[in-house]
Amino acid sequence: MEAAHKRVLVVEDDPDIRKLIRRYLEKLDLAVDEAATGKAALTLLEGPAPSLVCLDLMLPESSGYAICEHIRATPRLSGVRVLVISARAMPADRALAEEVGADAYLIKPIRWTSFTSTVEALLQT
Repeated sequence: MEAAHKRVLVVEDDPDIRKLIRRYLEKLDLAVDEAATGKAALTLLEGPAPSLVCLDLMLPESSGYAICEHIRATPRLSGVRVLVISARAMPADRALAEEVGADAYLIKPIRWTSFTSTVEALLQT
């Protein structure tokens, strides 16, 4: 599937970070949907499945962990890749994210090179 046909859902409550991630993804020729809350993300996930979800852990209305668990528990979303992008840098945070089904984990602030290489790797698999 070509990049232009892949959609990414960005779930991030900070509008500046959400805008930055959108800009990075659009440079990769990916279509982007955005959600500022966990509830909004769950609503968008009821529609067509994205190829990738870029997911913050600390969100209003639902945690990123709960959203990741929802994605993994929903058969229709089984092919969705999950990239956690969080300020939470403790090993236990990363371990819990992996336990609930995250495919990759980046610590904020995100950098263009590590972000793009991670996104490209996730979308290849």
